[in-house]
Amino acid sequence: MPAPRYTPDEDALLRERLTAGVSQRAVAEELGRTPGSVASRAHKLGIRSDRTQTVAATQAVIVDAKARRAGLEVALLEDAERLRSQLWQPHTYFDWGGKDHDFDEHTTPEPTPSDKLKLVQAAGAAIDRALKLALHDADGGHTEAVGMLDGIAAAIREAADRMPAQDES
Repeated sequence: MPAPRYTPDEDALLRERLTAGVSQRAVAEELGRTPGSVASRAHKLGIRSDRTQTVAATQAVIVDAKARRAGLEVALLEDAERLRSQLWQPHTYFDWGGKDHDFDEHTTPEPTPSDKLKLVQAAGAAIDRALKLALHDADGGHTEAVGMLDGIAAAIREAADRMPAQDES
């Protein structure tokens, strides 16, 4: 069944809320409509939403995620260092079992070669993940360059808008 048509009152409310900076999702909830329906109706009515809050919120989420990845990268490198240091430390082996279910424990000056291999593999995996996180956020200055070019383009537009009109005669 198709959704009911928008009433003039709903159109007026839609126009008022969206031009006031209320999100389309919030307006949709208020009207009991879907966000897609509100977006479509706003487009038909020629209403442009102010997206500055959305852009700022998105940037904040991106910065927060980048900070979390940086923290995780440091933690993974610390894990790798801890694992690597175990290669040359005394290692305690234990066993619980046998027919009498007794507990046996002994310490060796270093882990066995197979345990050293596992430690190196685990440290390598931690280092690889840390490097992948570092590469994820490394854009080689691309973001800064695009931002600078956007700033220059905006300055040129502003200067062009301020220039007096010239006659073509």
